[in-house]
Amino acid sequence: MSVAVASSPSGWKFVALWCVRGLLALAFAAAGAAKWYGVPMLVEEFEHIGLGQWFRYFTGSLEIFGAILLLLPQKAVYGALLLICVMMGAIITHLFVIGGSAVPAIVLLALSAVVAFAGRGQIASFVKTSQG
Repeated sequence: MSVAVASSPSGWKFVALWCVRGLLALAFAAAGAAKWYGVPMLVEEFEHIGLGQWFRYFTGSLEIFGAILLLLPQKAVYGALLLICVMMGAIITHLFVIGGSAVPAIVLLALSAVVAFAGRGQIASFVKTSQG
């Protein structure tokens, strides 16, 4: 399969991918905004993590930036990769630091992985170009 075919889904795949990207962008924008706003539950959660409230703002900023990238067709794969990293951190934090369910983070990671997988041709092109 060529890179061009892998990077441009057709028909229902295109629509489904846009739906996933849109839902992810909405979820991450809402989560990031809640962190910026200072929802008491999140303030307490980040206090329990022990890195300080700057980390709540940093995480919220990454989520909002990732959400914006998901909505930009040429940058969506990079947003998905960023958000995969954020969700990996969230899963590890839930499992080993704060407790609670890691299932929402796992679901968001899986959906972000779908977007990244759909853009694998773009990732391959970037890697090929950056190698010289």
